[in-house]
Amino acid sequence: MWLLDANMDVHLAPVLTGLGIPCDTAGNRGWKALSNGNLVKAAVDAGFRCLLTWDRLFGESASRALQ
Repeated sequence: MWLLDANMDVHLAPVLTGLGIPCDTAGNRGWKALSNGNLVKAAVDAGFRCLLTWDRLFGESASRALQ
């Protein structure tokens, strides 16, 4: 399942679902205010395998937070 970060257009979710890709949004899950590291942890714990974001520094900040 894919997660769309809070900075992604929520209209992408039905497009992905229509293509057979199960997805949800951070906003729909109540995760809009989570920091990158906490968002990654919540997503992994919920079974998400892919996180789509526009945040260019997401990987770096999430990695630091999870160490």
